[in-house]
Amino acid sequence: MRSVPIPDTAAYLAGHWSIDRTVVDERSGARGTFIGTAVFRRVDDELLEAESGEFVWGGIANRASRTHRLVPQADGTAEVLFADGRPFHHLDLRTGHWSTGHPCAADRYDGEFTVVSPDEWHLRWRVEGPAKTQVLTSVYRRRH
Repeated sequence: MRSVPIPDTAAYLAGHWSIDRTVVDERSGARGTFIGTAVFRRVDDELLEAESGEFVWGGIANRASRTHRLVPQADGTAEVLFADGRPFHHLDLRTGHWSTGHPCAADRYDGEFTVVSPDEWHLRWRVEGPAKTQVLTSVYRRRH
């Protein structure tokens, strides 16, 4: 997939996005979906990312949400933090593609970000641990 270079990660992400996400449990074959929105808004010197929507798993729909903080860096990259300020990962979209990892207790999260246009980017997380092997694939599209 061709990627589009982004000189300023935070400036690119700022705004409103729709999210279409699939979640596949590779051990059981179960599949789920998340349909929702992400809003990246400036709060002081950071961007606050708030995702919300509906997650369907096993035929049961539930409201779901999560929040991250992005701290822009002078070189156009960003540090991504959990809502409580714990570090999550570095994010560098200057080439339009970024791979990262995050250990979480006994699990390992490996992420791949790809900017495909000024108004669309893709995110794929592979999660492996003693109790799960999952792939989460998300498509973010800018809402105008």
